[in-house]
Amino acid sequence: MSFTNRWGDVYLASAARAISTCGDFLAATVLALAFQQSGAGGKAVASLLLAASLPLVLLAPVAGRIADRVDSRLILVVAGLAQAAVCLCLAFARQPVLIVVLVALLACGLSVTQPTLTALLPDMVRKDELAKASSINQSAGMIGMLVAPAVAGILVGEFGTRLPLLLDAASYLSLVVAGMLLRTRRNSGSPHNETSIAAPSAITAGRMWKIRGDRLLAVMIAALAVVVSAIGAINVIDVFFIRDTLAASTTAYGLVSAAWSAGMLLGAVLFGRLGRRFTDPGQLVQGVLLLLAGACVAVLAGSAAHDALLLIPLWLLGGICNGGLNVFTMVVMAGRVPAQARGRAFAVLGAAVQGAGMAGFLLGGVLVDWFDPRALVAATGAAGLIAVVTCIPFVRRAVRREARPETLCGPLGVRVE
Repeated sequence: MSFTNRWGDVYLASAARAISTCGDFLAATVLALAFQQSGAGGKAVASLLLAASLPLVLLAPVAGRIADRVDSRLILVVAGLAQAAVCLCLAFARQPVLIVVLVALLACGLSVTQPTLTALLPDMVRKDELAKASSINQSAGMIGMLVAPAVAGILVGEFGTRLPLLLDAASYLSLVVAGMLLRTRRNSGSPHNETSIAAPSAITAGRMWKIRGDRLLAVMIAALAVVVSAIGAINVIDVFFIRDTLAASTTAYGLVSAAWSAGMLLGAVLFGRLGRRFTDPGQLVQGVLLLLAGACVAVLAGSAAHDALLLIPLWLLGGICNGGLNVFTMVVMAGRVPAQARGRAFAVLGAAVQGAGMAGFLLGGVLVDWFDPRALVAATGAAGLIAVVTCIPFVRRAVRREARPETLCGPLGVRVE
């Protein structure tokens, strides 16, 4: 962990995340609307979402090792340029199959850049400032997510799909700029690189480290995956619920989607401050579970809405919970994972969540063609709550185990502080 705060790097990395995330969600919203307007069914939308998620799951082991062993600057520059080129091709693609393939290629780049950027953040600030830094980083991403759906809805209605996709291609260049300007680097081989000056025993311990060796982390990730798999279908269903059942415009759809992102922004700021007051990982993991339940309640309540605008306050509440659990998860992961294993750890976390989301995508894509979208929204919210209740005993057992004297030392005998 770095002993000197590099807030300039925090803000630079956060700005890159905001711009690239805006591009990601701009493209996702544009393509979902394009598929829906063309008469494509739930399976087509699900295939698009799966293409954006599957590489993050399949490539997680390789991507994590790349993030832990290759110069972070090289990763960000090469991947950013490649993603910009792929998205440029996507702007001119018209065949659905080609679009899905190109989206999958974009996700291949994301599978590497995501753990690389996340693993850099704990090296930018001291441990007691990590919640604040995570809040800034999460907030930046939420701003990008907040802007993207509303902009996408407006641009699609006025100009079609090409312009927003060209903007997405330009957004990936922010990763290139960040890679060149960030002073914090991993695996660069320079004397200031934390990995290069670590003791051999620490490097060996980091490479041997496995998430399954840390019961609390393993249970937290499993709980996240279980709940996301239960509620993930909403990502396929909501476009049909809002556009067809509630007869809302593309602009209204963008505004509703933006409400969740706005809530995530508020949640990141609020819980970024609260996270500095909680140092016990057991409390933070229980907080993650409580916030997951809050997001599920918002979705369940949304199924009763008869106007798209009524979804905005509910999606705002769900987003606040979502933003808070992201901050808590980041603090727990960064505090318990050895520096040399962070890339792999965050890749595993991303793969678990994305894989669970894919299960929801598949289920939603099948069910939306057979059942009323309103009923499906209610079912996903209820399923998420059931999943949370199911996870409670496992989380409590892990927290009690963590509190025992013999578990004060983490994997490989490294004391957890």
